[in-house]
Amino acid sequence: MTSDHDLGMHLPISRRDFVGGVAVAIGALGSGAPARAATGLAPQDESYPPSKTGLRGSHPGAFEAAHALRDGTLTLGDARDTDETYDLVIVGGGLSGLAAAHFYRKAVGAQARILILDNHDDFGGHAKRNEYMVDGRLVVVNGGTLNIESPERYNQWARAILDDLGVDLARYTARQDPGQLYASLGLRRGWFFEKERWGADRLAVPAAAGRSGQMFTPEFLATTPLSAKARADLLRLAAPEQPDYLAGLTVTQKKEWLARHSFEQFYLEKVGLDAQALHFFMAMGRASFCVGADATPALFAWVQGYPGFSGLGLGAVPDGLFADLPGGHHGRQREGKGSIHFPDGNATLARLLVAALVPAATAGRTQEDMATARFDYTRLDRPENPVRIRLSSIVVNVAHDGAAATASEALVRYIEGGQLKAVRARAVVLACWNEVIPHIMPELPAAQREALAYGTKGPLVYTSVVLRNWRAFQKLGVHHINCPTMFHDTVALTEAASLGDLAHARSPDEPVALHLTQFPASPGLPRREQHKIGRAWLLATGFETYERETRRQLQRLLGPGGFDAARDIAAITVNRWPHGYSYTYNSLTDPVEWVYAQSQSRPCVTGRQPYGLVAIANADAAASPHTDAAFLEAHRAVSEIVERQAFPFVPRRTGA
Repeated sequence: MTSDHDLGMHLPISRRDFVGGVAVAIGALGSGAPARAATGLAPQDESYPPSKTGLRGSHPGAFEAAHALRDGTLTLGDARDTDETYDLVIVGGGLSGLAAAHFYRKAVGAQARILILDNHDDFGGHAKRNEYMVDGRLVVVNGGTLNIESPERYNQWARAILDDLGVDLARYTARQDPGQLYASLGLRRGWFFEKERWGADRLAVPAAAGRSGQMFTPEFLATTPLSAKARADLLRLAAPEQPDYLAGLTVTQKKEWLARHSFEQFYLEKVGLDAQALHFFMAMGRASFCVGADATPALFAWVQGYPGFSGLGLGAVPDGLFADLPGGHHGRQREGKGSIHFPDGNATLARLLVAALVPAATAGRTQEDMATARFDYTRLDRPENPVRIRLSSIVVNVAHDGAAATASEALVRYIEGGQLKAVRARAVVLACWNEVIPHIMPELPAAQREALAYGTKGPLVYTSVVLRNWRAFQKLGVHHINCPTMFHDTVALTEAASLGDLAHARSPDEPVALHLTQFPASPGLPRREQHKIGRAWLLATGFETYERETRRQLQRLLGPGGFDAARDIAAITVNRWPHGYSYTYNSLTDPVEWVYAQSQSRPCVTGRQPYGLVAIANADAAASPHTDAAFLEAHRAVSEIVERQAFPFVPRRTGA
């Protein structure tokens, strides 16, 4: 049987392998696209990014130049002058970058000339969508950013974006029946125990839905391969009356202990759980910190409402504690009415923003239109557009033309089609992620560069798998399977969300998308090192590995329900995000006060300060991966620029 240190996804890469870094990783990227004939997958439209399969997210070709710049192997010689000058150049076409363009136009007028440069072949940043045509039916799933989380708590500028775009969440939610479809079919969440660790493959399904404490019943635990001690410990943990596991400490001392010790330590050392029982808890933290219970503070588990804390007498959760974190499985840290997501996640918001900024790119205008709207990518970057979106263009240098304090223009150099080019800008918004900014703008003050480099983004993978039917899920009685020690740690049917003319499957006989998650980590190491090792592993792992392991895992999980991977899988898209979630502060390694969103001493506050003609807008600037944080930072950055620009506003004319 496994020990507690074996309870995790151990990556097949050593620390020595990692020292070689991305040099090894880049060399392994030649096999990024699947061999269609060999796999038998449905054909893809190579000209339309949302329908591409294989390796997506941070796809091959989107980042290699940035890694070469970081490593000092990219020579920045003379750039070809495009003879283009813009009022604003935005580096990054994600939600924050698109929002910055929106706010700037509102502030100075629709005549403003704006260029958005993005390294990917699609807009939206992490808010991407995967779409498929399977057996004559359109199937859509998010490839990244999923939720509008606790919308009633959105800041005023995020709410303004939604209002400006015509987003009507009440109208949308009125059509949805969250959880009802699967509940009506008797489907629940299950837990998988694999034979390598437990002797035989086994799917255990609780008799009723509920939080972990409610799930642990003698009947359910009897269906698991857990030892008698582990079952008894879980029943003890689920009891309504809990002892004070930190007796002898004051409330303040208890919170300090929980802040400085991991959730795993609390359960093993203080609660006294058998290591086998951690199978149900080891993934806690992955959906928030991109690491598991071994590197997630026990204080966060208390905030999330996990069992075992009620006897500590800690009182109410302080407002703002861990407020920057994504909701994960419980979302307790952002109390509200819950999360809302469109069929393609927040890609709907990205598409609405682009439709408003470049109206010629699509006929779609409303949130309902976005479900099936087709975008003409050839219209995004045309000279007649006041706003131009230039994709597959990675910025490698931003510099003021003269001293930052007196310069009237900045030069932005980027690589497009293998050629170094340059445009001029009256102002620049850096809406890329923080860690890359010191490399593309070395003239920033040293203290600011250091602050920008502080956070290490968490790597993650969202794998989308489209099935021709989901009868196996119905037969097994599950809609979501937790498998925390396998290649993907969750396998789930997508929520039954419908929008406009796009309707989610209502019958198990219809095509449906699965959402699989992976948070590559190395349990037992410090969080930042886990992120770096996981990132290197992601970049060195080709699509063939993902396809093979995905098929194997689904066959093992669903085979007893009649599933056949060769027959039932229509398409696979691996949305790989080596630089995924923004770095959120963690009290195990960061000062405790930094886990409060209002703390002004955090590096993200130092890092986001304006410099000359340049402002910084991204989710990293808030140390929060939330969409509303990205919108808030976009508004702040644009406000800083507008305040510094001379008025009346006279738009510059591009030479293109």
